Amino acid sequence: MSSSADSSARPENGLVAVDLTTILQSAGMADEALARARLVQTETGETLDKIITRLGLMSEDALCRALAASLHLGVAGPENFPAEALPVPDISAAFLHDRRALPLRFEGNKVVVAFANPLDGDAVAGLAFATGRQVTRMVSRGGDIDAAIDRLYSAEAERDVEEEVDDADLERLKDLVSDAPVIRAVNRLIADAVDARASDIHLEPTDDRLIVRFRIDGVLCEMPPKPAAMRAPIVSRIKVMANLNIAERRLPQDGRLRLTVRGHEIDLRVATAPSIHGESVVMRILDRSNLSLDPKSLGFDADLEKQFLDCLSQPHGIMLVTGPTGSGKTTTLYAALAYLNSTERKLTTIEDPIEYRLPGVVQSQINPTIGYTFSSALRSFLRQDPDVMMVGEIRDTETAQIAVQAALTGHMILSTLHTNTAAGAVTRLLDMGVEPFLLSSVLTGVLAQRLVRRLCPHCREPYKADKAILARLGIEKKNFTPDHDEDHWRMFYQPVGCPKCKGSGYAGRMAVFEFIRITREIGTHILHRADTRRVAEEAAAAGFGSLRSDGVAKARAGLTTLEEVLRVSSED
Repeated sequence: MSSSADSSARPENGLVAVDLTTILQSAGMADEALARARLVQTETGETLDKIITRLGLMSEDALCRALAASLHLGVAGPENFPAEALPVPDISAAFLHDRRALPLRFEGNKVVVAFANPLDGDAVAGLAFATGRQVTRMVSRGGDIDAAIDRLYSAEAERDVEEEVDDADLERLKDLVSDAPVIRAVNRLIADAVDARASDIHLEPTDDRLIVRFRIDGVLCEMPPKPAAMRAPIVSRIKVMANLNIAERRLPQDGRLRLTVRGHEIDLRVATAPSIHGESVVMRILDRSNLSLDPKSLGFDADLEKQFLDCLSQPHGIMLVTGPTGSGKTTTLYAALAYLNSTERKLTTIEDPIEYRLPGVVQSQINPTIGYTFSSALRSFLRQDPDVMMVGEIRDTETAQIAVQAALTGHMILSTLHTNTAAGAVTRLLDMGVEPFLLSSVLTGVLAQRLVRRLCPHCREPYKADKAILARLGIEKKNFTPDHDEDHWRMFYQPVGCPKCKGSGYAGRMAVFEFIRITREIGTHILHRADTRRVAEEAAAAGFGSLRSDGVAKARAGLTTLEEVLRVSSED
């Protein structure tokens, strides 16, 4: 593509026989800058005119003037562009975007076309063939052409990608992705990830291969790589499956797909991003068959489950789940919705994105590009007469204040917040501008959680934990009754590895929690704007445990390890 796009102009089109490199050198571009652009062109396959403007080596305006002066062509600005798309049925919007060419008007047996690079011989030949007319070239800024194509061809752009892309390189990719070996390779990749209980598939192109990594139990594990020749076909096949634009390789894209693996349906969230060696892809696996919405399976003990469900059963209020990204907050909220879901209640969700479909729940996905944010969606959903609303995340003051008002008017609000501890959620909401007297009256409970790897029950073995790690976790011998043997207080479990856990010693993940129910005493502290430490102290005095204490209890029961507890919990 790059060689034909930079080739010398053809004499029959009335242009001087000169190439783009010569024009750039004549315009004053240094040899070092040109060499850098050529290197990027070799690595990415983009045309030279796109690269030099993207790297900032020359502005679009300067390039446009240089091409017009060297080739004795007229310059077309937005004021010269047509109000409606010129009828050229055999040319797709994707082709025009990729070649940055815009048909302007017909003049007898000629068609006048604006080009960002009028030396693109293949684009000229394609337009001449499609229109049956001789092409008269003009020069325009690439950004102006892109904007015009978006405006004039937006209705057919998506259809063109799905039906036919005339560009030779894209046609080759579409041929490749329809080949049986590529289809089998992608299907096998996804099936292997599901079999390995992976939560994510990472595809990372390098100069000589496609690196494949699975995230299993929260840890990335490298798989056998794919050869360099499979990089573009595999990525393009995934983009086709996720209904993404295979013609667009310069911008990140997000999509999703659904397929049947081992007899049950799997949803995958697909995210692509450009990199120096091609497009990087991450697929999040959402296996609905493995989604358990039972609090016990999530790691709740009997006491915590009772307190959590008691808070959910309140007629109105705000229940928050806190923790970092990837700590299972959304799954916990889904479990809460499943508990509350009944024909007597109307449940709605506002999510980004929707991860699982819940029958009986009205689910909506935000779209900030059109102004549909958490706050605007929450405001509009209040007019839907809901009993329970789940808001994916409270990110800003407006969303927090609307959530508080909704709770005050008789709704139960479930949401997440990015704080390290349950007590920290109180301080965060106060910092967002929520009035203390309102917060103390509507906040019913806060659950903080982290995910730890679950020990394989088939091969775990007891051992005496090192006293240093026990000291770091606050575990002391004096806390145990004398009737135990001398070293009983040091007995925990460690991973071993067996065929059932594929030698890792772990099988799946579970959550460790800390829960604070807003009692009258804690509400009084909120009313006086108590800081995080004071709220945590009052919660401890009321008998609410910490992340660390819950983790230690689960390590003692052989569900996880002390090292995992240390990894996810901070010092008390």
